[in-house]
Amino acid sequence: MTSRHDHYTPQPYDPYAEEESASSWFNSNGQRSSQQGYGYDDAPYGHQQEQQYQEQFQEPYPAQIPPQPQGQHEDQPTYALRTVQYQQVPDEPEYHIPETPEAGWEMAASRRRAWVSRAVLLCIMAIQAALSLRLTNTAFQDEALYLAAGHAELDHLLNGTELPRDYAAYFSGSPQLYPLLAAIVDAKFGLAGARTLSLFFMLCTTGLLYSFTRRLFNERAALAAAALFAVLQSTVVMGYFATYDAAAVFLLALTTWIVVRTDRAPVFAVLLAAPVGVLAVGVKYASALYLPTIVVLALLTAWPHKGGKAFARMVLLALGIGALLAAGMYTTDLMAGVRQTTTDRAKGTDTTAFLLEQTVKWGGLMFLAAVGGAVSYVRRSRMNESPLALHLGNPGWRWRALLGLVLCGTAVLAPAYQIHLGTVVSLFKHVGFGLLFAAPMAGVGVTRLVGAHFRYPQLGIMLWTAVLCLGIQQADWRFDIWPNSTKMINSIEPHVDRKGNYLASTPEVPVYYLYDKSSHRQWHSLFGMEYKDAKGKYYSGDAAYKAAVKDGDFDLIVLDGLTNPRVDDIIAAAAKGNSHYRLLAEIPFRNANGTSEYRIWIKTS
Repeated sequence: MTSRHDHYTPQPYDPYAEEESASSWFNSNGQRSSQQGYGYDDAPYGHQQEQQYQEQFQEPYPAQIPPQPQGQHEDQPTYALRTVQYQQVPDEPEYHIPETPEAGWEMAASRRRAWVSRAVLLCIMAIQAALSLRLTNTAFQDEALYLAAGHAELDHLLNGTELPRDYAAYFSGSPQLYPLLAAIVDAKFGLAGARTLSLFFMLCTTGLLYSFTRRLFNERAALAAAALFAVLQSTVVMGYFATYDAAAVFLLALTTWIVVRTDRAPVFAVLLAAPVGVLAVGVKYASALYLPTIVVLALLTAWPHKGGKAFARMVLLALGIGALLAAGMYTTDLMAGVRQTTTDRAKGTDTTAFLLEQTVKWGGLMFLAAVGGAVSYVRRSRMNESPLALHLGNPGWRWRALLGLVLCGTAVLAPAYQIHLGTVVSLFKHVGFGLLFAAPMAGVGVTRLVGAHFRYPQLGIMLWTAVLCLGIQQADWRFDIWPNSTKMINSIEPHVDRKGNYLASTPEVPVYYLYDKSSHRQWHSLFGMEYKDAKGKYYSGDAAYKAAVKDGDFDLIVLDGLTNPRVDDIIAAAAKGNSHYRLLAEIPFRNANGTSEYRIWIKTS
């Protein structure tokens, strides 16, 4: 047997690994190993024996290999090593170093990024819903008016019942659209159901805003725009306010989404937006203020893809909207309402400084972010942090400047118009309409503020937190400016029937809550009155209230001291000491502006 090291394992092509029948081990210097055990004999060979062994077993060297030098050990000849034929080495190496990509991520949309952004959007919408649902109070005057009108319109449509009022003559939206829909929901689910309908519209608006902002820019800008818009006072309040504002802003958002999504489609596809835009105007006439913006967007969104054909797209949309609006105005009786509430609206007494202050307070931070985003976008168009974005062609600075001007300029249309009218009524809602269009640029502003790779996330968080805190505080105040009417309704309900004649500071509230017991034509407000006494003498204005109370014309009088304090005092003075009336109840309440009380008089004779 041959002795070997236990740890040694012959490897392929090892020139020093011998077969089991080999005579001995050799080191790499060609000398005999000092390891004991020679394989053929236990004793060392003599010189003669070694020479014979060499002649017998040693193979001659090939001609091309010179003999190995013997050095100083001439008595111990060196045996030739067995040669091994190696394979031919290829010209090119088998291992190639991969090329380093220019960017570590793709700019193209991916399924993972889409689902992550949608998950974040759902979180934003959940916050929006929670902020709206936390608001509580009884029906506001406008809510009660539209719901009561909707019930009257529904009865007229189903049963042919005569309408108690000509709602189309003074509503700022068609009474056959939102009020009818809200009344159907209210009949089944009550006021909470009608308000939840508005929440559905506002949540859909936030989703549409995200979608068309993502189409214009990218996911990050879209999420930032949705996050800011979702916590505005106007968004939170309209999200739980049973008026037609939520439905109108949803339809405007849907119209904008159609225009943006069809930017690469055939030119005639833009006409899909025309009926939706006209429906928005039908729901709320003031929506027409934003249609020019949508028409210009039809040009701007298609210009990078269609060039000169984008002008045809804009003209088609303008003609389609104009034709439908003309048809609607001349086939319906809504023009009186349009003139009274929109085009020929009476001017108020609110100062320009006051209206500017309120506008800045309700939407200034988001508008500032939008202006910053527009300026930054004009200076640098790149919206992706990937180095590959440097090789892409981007719209020119003129196109970017025009887009920023249109979107940000739309936010000032409503404040400018209401400054012209001198009234703060509904301004907080109209600020939200304009900020819907400025929101995409605000999203760009937030992404530029945060920086590439979220370098300064604290700045974006601070901005959003400030808008959130303002939105919560302002929404709470807004829902607390009218009194809770529960106790008042409970007090007057036993005294209301279908035969009486009633006077109230806000008659819409008892009309809504006592709709089964009275009609709208039985209730009178404190904003203008005409009266003819038993002798045929005609009165109007303040004199009409004094004469009617003196004659005991009203079966019930309900004053709150807030809606029209001047007329309240006139009526209270006329009822005091009047033999026709007695004070039924004084119900104190607290609202955002302080404390007051309901004063209720009932007719005795």
